[in-house]
Amino acid sequence: MDAGLEAVFDRVRQEVAVRADRLWDTALALHRDPEPAYEEHQAAALLTAELAREGFRIGRGTAGLPTAFAASTGSGAGPRVALLMEYDALPGLGHACGHNLIAAAGLGAALALRAALGDFQGSLLAVGTPAEERGGGKVTLVEAGVFDGVDAALMVHPGVHSWSWAPLTASVQVQVGFHGRAAHPTGSPTEGIDALGSLIQLFNSLGVVHRRLPPGSHVQGVITDGGRATNIVPAYAEGLFGLRGATTTALEALAGELQRCAEGTAAATGAAVAVERVGRRYEHFRDNPVLSARFAGHLARAGIHLTEPEAGVYLGSSDIGNVSTRLPTIHPFLAIMDAADGSDHTPAFAAAAASQRGRRVMLAAAEALACTAAEVLLRRAVSARAWAALREKAAADP
Repeated sequence: MDAGLEAVFDRVRQEVAVRADRLWDTALALHRDPEPAYEEHQAAALLTAELAREGFRIGRGTAGLPTAFAASTGSGAGPRVALLMEYDALPGLGHACGHNLIAAAGLGAALALRAALGDFQGSLLAVGTPAEERGGGKVTLVEAGVFDGVDAALMVHPGVHSWSWAPLTASVQVQVGFHGRAAHPTGSPTEGIDALGSLIQLFNSLGVVHRRLPPGSHVQGVITDGGRATNIVPAYAEGLFGLRGATTTALEALAGELQRCAEGTAAATGAAVAVERVGRRYEHFRDNPVLSARFAGHLARAGIHLTEPEAGVYLGSSDIGNVSTRLPTIHPFLAIMDAADGSDHTPAFAAAAASQRGRRVMLAAAEALACTAAEVLLRRAVSARAWAALREKAAADP
């Protein structure tokens, strides 16, 4: 490592330390006032105020999303790095996924790196990404071109494991509605076409399909409309199905299975069926091993050591997948509580997101994110290797 880059790393650590209390105050402020998807107005205002205070150019309402933002600094000519911040909360559970720590870590990395670099050739972006839990804000940002021309997207996520990358599946929700014909179940049973019976048959068929799905693929459904009275054959029934696949290709294969099962059920029962996707598709996460290795090395200086994920374990889905399939991206998990004590999306995890361990992890992550971003901005070879790794993964894992 050249002496100039090491000096930047030293300055990053100093700049994070200077801002440590401010960053923690930001994390706690977000924790105290949790806002759900697309309603994160206070969070966006707080984060952009901190960025503007230190000289970032602020763009609000990015991609038409009122609570999204894109702040930038640098000359604009040269490499571009995006530090991503999530800040939406879970209804009823607050920051039980630790997004307050994600936001504070990304903020700290952005502020520290700008101060450490001074004038530099390139661009540093701090991107506020709303609605990860429900809605897929990053999908909208990707489609709007926010990440076009960006060489690396960097973020971290609190968890109960310290893993160098996130085994996140592709996912989509599908609504299936069966249209039958109402009738009296005793007086004129032959006149009815039981929409609810059709939906139940679809559940049974999917249960058979589920047994032969590949690892990482999964389908889970709920009945959202099953009729209104027991003395009427239901004329309409509706189910909502969550589909997951280890890859986006596997997800689309599963969606095709669902479509065929629904159409086959309708043909067998005489009902009509409508199959529609609900919300945005989350693509699977494609880790960039070049950048993940650089991040892990920097994080180790703080005494946090990352391992590979456990084989065959998947931890849900996230809209970061839609970023990762387009440009070099990292999304490591950093433990703020132990797996033996529970999991995320629980009150215990919400408490951990405001704990002293959470503070230590957030500050260490801010340093490691900033140092990784500095390598992409200042060492062209790192970016070149990262893009090569992404192309290799895309070829092997379409």
